[in-house]
Amino acid sequence: MAKDDKTNVMRLLEQAQIPCTAYFFDPDGELPDEECSFKTLVTEDGKGGHYVFVIPVQCTLDLKKAAKTAGVKSIAMIKQKELLPLTGYVHGGCSPLGMKKPFPTFIDEIALISERFRCSSGRRGVQVEVNAEALAALIGAEFADITE
Repeated sequence: MAKDDKTNVMRLLEQAQIPCTAYFFDPDGELPDEECSFKTLVTEDGKGGHYVFVIPVQCTLDLKKAAKTAGVKSIAMIKQKELLPLTGYVHGGCSPLGMKKPFPTFIDEIALISERFRCSSGRRGVQVEVNAEALAALIGAEFADITE
């Protein structure tokens, strides 16, 4: 892999000695291997708190379960225009690793029984396959039932 192809997420995983495999695809085309792909969603609680949820791409975040898991009364998705300034990532390229600052992060428990786990590598059209438990340990994430 060329140095320019590496994302900051890949570099952080490498520094932490967590093996990963990069997958490149057309960001405007179909997502390959949807069954093992997870999306990163950023929410807010209305009081200035932000929370990150990582769920399978084919699922929907259950906001009530998510709020309960985060220990807050309610949460809502942040506005798309707020994503880049808050996290450093664009819509479609948001990764739970390498955000501008750490936020409480929760990964759907299905990741624990999935054969493979892929999430965004911080750039549209690039994913990394990584061990979900190793990623969770690195970013301090918890596993929970957070989907509908």
